[in-house]
Amino acid sequence: MSTDLRLVLFDMDGTLVDSQGAITGAMAEAFAEVGHVAPTRDAVLSIIGLSLDLAMAELAPGADGPTLDALVEGYKSSYMRARKAGGQAHSPLYPGTLDMLAALNAVPEYLLGVATGKSQRGLDAVVAAHELTSFVTRQSADHHPSKPHPSMVLTAMAETGVAPEHTVMIGDTSYDIDMGRTAGVHTIAVDWGYHPADQLNADYTINSFAELAPLLQRLWKA
Repeated sequence: MSTDLRLVLFDMDGTLVDSQGAITGAMAEAFAEVGHVAPTRDAVLSIIGLSLDLAMAELAPGADGPTLDALVEGYKSSYMRARKAGGQAHSPLYPGTLDMLAALNAVPEYLLGVATGKSQRGLDAVVAAHELTSFVTRQSADHHPSKPHPSMVLTAMAETGVAPEHTVMIGDTSYDIDMGRTAGVHTIAVDWGYHPADQLNADYTINSFAELAPLLQRLWKA
């Protein structure tokens, strides 16, 4: 493994993009299609980050297998229709995201990546819509067990050749932070996401992306 490179991994929903409106809307449509009452906004936000099959099982605990499958497919269809219609506005970037990514990408030792509960199709669509070209490793729910299993982080480190002590996982939910912790990397919580940051027990918490680069410099100089 390289002793010079540093790997900065980001969650997507609730960390880089504010997709809560898109997610809650697609959930409401999916539940309506199977004749179920839609979950509350708080319930939906609580499961963001999980793979869809696990998320639906949490939101509809009494549903049988075919109903859960229908919920998953209904959500995917609704989300995709809304994404195609909405473009960038469907899942807008949080303030400062592009400037932060550009600044980090300009540091020769830094490699940037994504570890997300989105499908590969959904991840690729967000990357294309916002021209997020700086990610050298992209881990999605299609190819891994659901968060908080560490597979996404471990695979990203294997692909880039970066050691755990030189890797950070940045996210907004307990699933992100637990995943990073289990993988043995540094964890950074953002306080604008979908789970209360003060309950995540991350190694560090930031209040804006302007704080990230100085934090990383301190972290890796220690």
